[in-house]
Formats: sequence, structure tokens, C-alpha cells
Amino acid sequence: MAAAAAGAGVPASFLSLEPQLQSTVQKKVRRARKNRVAEEELTPGVVYVGHLPRGLCEPQLRQYFEQFGTVRRLRLSRSKKTGGSKGYAFIEFESDDVAKIVADTMNNYLFSERLLKCQFMPPERVHANLFKNSERMFQKPSQPAVKRYNKVRSLVEKAKMAKRLLRKENCLRKRLAEKGIKYSFPGFAAQGLPVKRKKVKRSKAKQNVSLTSQRPEGCQEEHGHVHCNTTMRHIAYGCPRPDTIRLPGCCIQSISGQKELEAPAFQ
Repeated sequence: MAAAAAGAGVPASFLSLEPQLQSTVQKKVRRARKNRVAEEELTPGVVYVGHLPRGLCEPQLRQYFEQFGTVRRLRLSRSKKTGGSKGYAFIEFESDDVAKIVADTMNNYLFSERLLKCQFMPPERVHANLFKNSERMFQKPSQPAVKRYNKVRSLVEKAKMAKRLLRKENCLRKRLAEKGIKYSFPGFAAQGLPVKRKKVKRSKAKQNVSLTSQRPEGCQEEHGHVHCNTTMRHIAYGCPRPDTIRLPGCCIQSISGQKELEAPAFQ
């Protein structure tokens, strides 16, 4: 075998066959090749392998079964939801004689505390799409619905969800009452779901009153501007300082308390 000859100088791995069994298999394969006519085309053969141990994936399976002969295609059955192995695979060899030898030799073979179940599959039992997309590497499903459900929601989205749940719960209670079923349950209302708060519109008069109540002591309003008597209150409340900034056409109260009338325009 080409694979056995290539790995003659390499130390045996845990995936290699027993030495006595490997020599027996090699003799059978050589005998099968001699019986073949040189010009005759090789007919591929498929072997079903079951009871596979966990952790045995496509690369390990190919490495293990290439000890018998050339592996053309390999398909490990996986779960579409989780991507985990289902414990069985289909392996296509270049020659059906080699596939029959593999099925006879590896059936009930103890491998990693499991008895492998191998069976040769006749061509009429092999489905046309059995090895479709077998060369592609498995990609874990993205599960967009799960991501949408588990995403972080804002307060507005939570309030909409709570409103929808309460509406459905009320419809359920009405249907039960219409059918004469007396059944009481706490439901979502007892859980205190977040509810969207309504915005309260405030008039300008109320806003002015609230601003006046927040005005610091010593500040007064003249001509639509707020003026303070001390420099620190100017800085804290954001008012213009009388000793540095002068607004045109407005009465400004200085630190000394005297009112000054500014010129109508900047100089």
C-alpha cells in the first residue's frame, strides 16, 4: 500500500492497525490487485462505518482508513443543529475489492472501547447525493432567530414587549371567560413588567417658574437677562461678568451694585 510504504519510517500512531492485522490486510489487498486486469477500470466501493467513538472527525477517519487503500470521498454524518458527530460515516474507496476487505476486516473491531460496525454497500444502495458537499468543512449554524431573541434590548423595546405580552394575556383571559372556564393565574401583570412612560408636555410658563426657582440668591432678571451681584455666582450660574462683558443696550449691575447703561453698539 502507498500509505503504508510512505509511513514506513514514521513511528506508529494510535490510529494505526495492529501489526499482525495490518500484514494480513496488505496481503489481501495485493492478492485483489493481482486478480484485476491491468486495463480494467476500477469500480469504487462504499463502506458504512458505525459506532464511531467521539472525537473521531474527518481528518482522523481519512488517516485511519487510508492504511487500506486510496480513499476517494468521505462523509461523516453531523447534526445540522449542533454540528456534533452522529457516530457513523460513509467512506468511498477507489476499488470495491478494497472496500469489501475493509468491511470484512474492520467489522466488530474494538476501537477506543467501541465495536466498529462496518458494512459494504452495493452500488444500487448508494444514493446519488450521498457525498454531496462532502468536501466542504462544517460551519456551525448562525441561528439568527436565537440571536434576535437574546439580544440586548433598550427600555423602549422592553416596554413594547411588555405591552404585547399583557395584550396577549388579556385576550387569553377573555377567551377563557367566554368558554365559561374559571381559572385565575397571576400572569405577567403580577411580575411588574416595564411599561413605557408617557412624555408630559410642560408649558413655557411652568418652565419659567422652575428656572426662577433655581436662580441663585443675589441674581435678578432685567431686559430678559439674568445678572448676579458677585463674581462667583456669575461663574456658577453662567451669567456674564459685569467687569469683563458688557451687552449693548442692556442694564448691567456691576459688583459695586451701581447700574450702568451700555452704548448701543460695540466700540
